[in-house]
Amino acid sequence: MNLEGKVAIVTGATGGIGLEVAKQLGKHGCTVILNGRNDEKGADALQQLTDQGSTAEYHGFDVTDEAEVSKHIKAIGEKYGKIDALVNNAGGLGGRSRFEEMTTEFYRSVLALNLDSVFFASRAAIPYLKKGTHPTIINFTSNAAWNAGGPGAGMYGTSKAGVHTITRALAKDLAEYGIRVNAVSPGTIDTDFHIGIKSTKPEVFKSWANNIMLGRLGKPEDVAGVVAFLVSGEASFITAETIQIGGGQALGI
Repeated sequence: MNLEGKVAIVTGATGGIGLEVAKQLGKHGCTVILNGRNDEKGADALQQLTDQGSTAEYHGFDVTDEAEVSKHIKAIGEKYGKIDALVNNAGGLGGRSRFEEMTTEFYRSVLALNLDSVFFASRAAIPYLKKGTHPTIINFTSNAAWNAGGPGAGMYGTSKAGVHTITRALAKDLAEYGIRVNAVSPGTIDTDFHIGIKSTKPEVFKSWANNIMLGRLGKPEDVAGVVAFLVSGEASFITAETIQIGGGQALGI
């Protein structure tokens, strides 16, 4: 897979799946723009990419801040004259709250983290994606988009359902420009996203593999490989799709 000459932005790329996606894109020849909010972690992530011989830079900004997103993505687009791939990886649970006790502030913060961020970044990148080669947007949704998540994760599920739908809407909107828009839906991936239960109930965490058809938890590399494929010209006829990366977890066993 040759991604030489491509410019890719990966949000939330200072750890976990996002960092592995950035590494994979870099290994295949992309110039990778890392985003995050923790500049110390950003510097470490950038060092990891440069150590592997990749061309990369780090932009620290909050993906829920409309003005910051627009400013940084415009700067990137102007510097390189194009953007070939936008990977909207940033997101998260944002905490847990049942609806009866849920504050409006919490409701809006989870939507902002998972859905507003996709809108802000995509809108800002579109003028530069139009100048890219096999340009693409890749969003991250979740099984929670279909099953609404566990107790207290209802807003996470709701926001990820929005990501599933905005992926299709963007694909329709941008097809005339040759811009493809897809989503990936990781299952249970062994990252710090699950650090709470891993540290307090490791036996429960391990037992989750019993509900996965392939009998194991996912690795960040499992997701990164699919994202790299979607960025490549080999995926030039794939758009408006959501690819499940969960070892069959979505079907249950």
